Amino acid sequence: MKLKEFLNYTYLFPVIAVIYYFTGFMGNGVVYDVIAGILLIGSVLSAVHHAEVVAHKVGEPYGTIILALCITIIEVALIVSLMIAGGEQAITLARDTVFAAVMIILNGIIGICILVGGVKYFEQFFARTSATTYLVSIVSILVITLVLPNFTSSVNGPYYNDAQLIFVSIACLVIYGVFLMVQTVRHRSYFVPEGGDSEEYFIPNKTQAILSFFFLIICLVIVVLMAKGLSKSIEDMVQSMGAPKSLVGVIIAAVVLLPECVAAIRAARNNKIQSSLNLALGSALASIGLTIPAISAVSIVYDIPLVLGLDKKDIILLTLSVFIVMLSLSRGKTNVLYGTVLLVNLAAYIFTVIVP
Repeated sequence: MKLKEFLNYTYLFPVIAVIYYFTGFMGNGVVYDVIAGILLIGSVLSAVHHAEVVAHKVGEPYGTIILALCITIIEVALIVSLMIAGGEQAITLARDTVFAAVMIILNGIIGICILVGGVKYFEQFFARTSATTYLVSIVSILVITLVLPNFTSSVNGPYYNDAQLIFVSIACLVIYGVFLMVQTVRHRSYFVPEGGDSEEYFIPNKTQAILSFFFLIICLVIVVLMAKGLSKSIEDMVQSMGAPKSLVGVIIAAVVLLPECVAAIRAARNNKIQSSLNLALGSALASIGLTIPAISAVSIVYDIPLVLGLDKKDIILLTLSVFIVMLSLSRGKTNVLYGTVLLVNLAAYIFTVIVP
């Protein structure tokens, strides 16, 4: 790599962020945390660039799958590390983080993409079959992981016992595995933008793609490490506001999802709403379909109680969000109203977290 290319911000930010993190400056004061926040945002933007390079090399829908899987793996690592470190104090952490991620994706990312695209192009078109395939899988996993625990009787409370956790984990993996087969083999055409295979853009060579994939991993890892490092400052800020501790999970989930959000919005602005939906819905499916089995395994191995069932308020908000997303994507075209309603749903969710 030439020096001029390396000095590009997409390579420079993650390198500086890694050095800054491992030198131990974070947590030494407000100024140091602000610098860490700037480096974190720079790493997020770098991750988006490298993800797009990889996506252009492998083509759709593989590019969006790679970004969704990378972010989910990092999300799982963050949740698992906090669960092990927090012990019984972290029994609701996994549920809150996964629920926050799903609500941010379904209402926030999809809502912003639809609104941005609607403002610029009035209407944008996508394959209804792709949205239906995503939503069938997402709704099934959401119900059996976040709603059904409230109604089982083997254990009192919103819990699953070990046998139930194993079954639910296998069910999630089966649904996600079959979905990937449908997306990449049997019905790949559902998820490819119309004319996407013939679209003209710069195709990186093999070396550039491998380098970008390497830096994508670095960017995602350092984003989560810095988010975890800033979590104490975030907790202090939340406590000073008098808000519930569950708000911390919302903030961390939002930071982890930033690369996906920026990439999806950029695609919508370029009139590629199919790619935006692939990113958003694919990330939502991976977030629950892979995270729940991982945290279930940690719960069983370390004997950590795991609360999965949502309370009544959250079930209502989740039902509303899924219903509105299904209606918004049922016609194969978008407009600004759909995006506005979804963003209002997100605002209602965040408001009720702060003011329960």
